Amino acid sequence: MSKVVTLGEIMLRLSTEIGQRISTAQSFLSHYGGGEANVAASLAQFGHSVVHATKVPDNLLGTTVIQQLRRQGVDTSAVLVGGPRLGTYYLETGIGSRAAKVIYDRAGSSFAQISKNEWSSELLSDAEILHLSGITAALTPQWCDLLVELMEMAHQQGCKVSFDVNYRGNLWSQEDAGTALTKLLPHVDYCSAGKLDAIHLLGIEPCSESEDELVYYYQAIKEKYPSIEGLYSTKRLVHSASSHELTGTFWQAGYYESSTYKLDPIVDRVGGGDAFSAGVLHGILTGMSPQELIEFATAAAALKHTVCGDSNQFTDKEVTAFLMNKSGAISR
Repeated sequence: MSKVVTLGEIMLRLSTEIGQRISTAQSFLSHYGGGEANVAASLAQFGHSVVHATKVPDNLLGTTVIQQLRRQGVDTSAVLVGGPRLGTYYLETGIGSRAAKVIYDRAGSSFAQISKNEWSSELLSDAEILHLSGITAALTPQWCDLLVELMEMAHQQGCKVSFDVNYRGNLWSQEDAGTALTKLLPHVDYCSAGKLDAIHLLGIEPCSESEDELVYYYQAIKEKYPSIEGLYSTKRLVHSASSHELTGTFWQAGYYESSTYKLDPIVDRVGGGDAFSAGVLHGILTGMSPQELIEFATAAAALKHTVCGDSNQFTDKEVTAFLMNKSGAISR
């Protein structure tokens, strides 16, 4: 299988039990994860050789992060040790009509304090894809510049760049995100971005026709950033915090859409988008047809919603079996 490098921050997630608020919780469920690390774990489950680059403190929390990555089959040789702390966030788990709520406590983390490239060019040696996200660009202006440097390094070594816009309103404004994306997207080959990203971050005029509107947005993004070879995102119809309908979309010289999965009940939504991104990258790396790719990626995302924790716990064979058996409620 292929070598992939992912780079991004890993944090400690402290979640309330269902029905509990942060203000009244007596205990929290703990998980470790981050968007790029979740993609790494999924791709390792799918059989790829995956290196995750990050930085963690020299304490028990940092050691636990490294141990978890290794248990998931991820190469930790590019994990740097140092700095003051591991970033944390609190998740108030939603239920019914009450949505989940996130509170970040990540300022000054070991990863966020990186201001220049601390990895050698060997990080990307023989890698086919480097996967990054907008969450990292949101941390500091220095990180945005560093991502551009890493993207350029990747292309110099013949490595493709995958980028998930992954906009988080709690981290930066739409204006700041849009400015950063004008620097980043010219260096991207595969991009996870949807309708709202196109309108609010990339300055694309809203589509006047509801039919085939995603085709319009994908084509507009491609015209604005011609280096992008493939675009993908999910359409999510939310009935309640624990009941969604999920459809995957992919554009590569044509528009492709997956079957729709009814996710009810959702065990843990965190990391569902990362499992989807990993499924897309797996399809690209293994030469799947666009339709096969989007069906696999959406099935992987649907399965992630059925387990606790931030990352996918299913192999490519399990995802394929789930897809072929049409397990769960699927509408076409």
